Amino acid sequence: MDNKLNVTYITIGGYVELNKYRYLYFVIMFTAYILIVCTNSTLVYLICIHKNLHEPMYVFIAALLINSVLSSTPIYPKLLTDILSERQIISYSGCLFQWYFYYSLGASEFLLLAAMSYDRYVSICKPLQYPTIMSRNTVCILLALAWCLPAFQFAVQFLLNFNKKICDYTFKGIICNSTLFKLHCVRSSVQNIFGLVIFVNVIPLPLLFILFTYTRLFMIAYQSSREVQRKAAQTCLPHLLVLMSFSFFSAFDVLLLRMETDFPQHLSFVMSLQTIIYHPLLNPLIYGLKMKEIYKHLKRLFVKIV
Repeated sequence: MDNKLNVTYITIGGYVELNKYRYLYFVIMFTAYILIVCTNSTLVYLICIHKNLHEPMYVFIAALLINSVLSSTPIYPKLLTDILSERQIISYSGCLFQWYFYYSLGASEFLLLAAMSYDRYVSICKPLQYPTIMSRNTVCILLALAWCLPAFQFAVQFLLNFNKKICDYTFKGIICNSTLFKLHCVRSSVQNIFGLVIFVNVIPLPLLFILFTYTRLFMIAYQSSREVQRKAAQTCLPHLLVLMSFSFFSAFDVLLLRMETDFPQHLSFVMSLQTIIYHPLLNPLIYGLKMKEIYKHLKRLFVKIV
């Protein structure tokens, strides 16, 4: 590559033995993407067409499933192209766009989980006030905040980094995550502080809110009847499983940026694969099988198809 290309393009150097396993990687990625789109879309379709699923809890689940599809779409087409290409390259601006969608939609997932925890808290702890508190307007506002707030915050970070000069042209990953900023010649303290503010807003604060609401919810459920305990367990445990899974992969992503020493390439590659494959498939699996009403409609759909 000449100097002009070096300024414009970044080499994606996170693949492990790509020449040897090229077609295996392609089959895995292509299959995963089809499954992510089909499984998530199927559950969203079921929630849309069945009136008994037009409740706030299921609306938030549908939003979470849509979020999984949206977050996968900027990633998988590029991955599939890279796997079949002789050279794995991406422009800095293209990488920054992928970073923007990856993180803004990832942050939206935490806020959607926070909205779901609030919905479950009101449903179980304040059942008589539930229709008033969780009105259609409230649900719309929570959804708008979950998607618009991270989009705005990361847009500012995107603009701050758009014209940054890079001195390293090899990106040690397969998707453009936070380690992209390690390529910069100089890391601005202002951008670091702003990045820290965004991080606190979109991860620790929603996480603390979720833990607080579920703690309160389970304390009240423990002191209530068995029916309330069963309802709490049935509706909250799937959300907690999704939360733990997403928090684990988010913590690893944060460590990638903060650690001065690089992770082994094999470990980073495997964790990246799990992040983009495992979690988007976990959501429909958990909500499709663990949520009784959704599972009932899903079972009927498969019976009709077969």
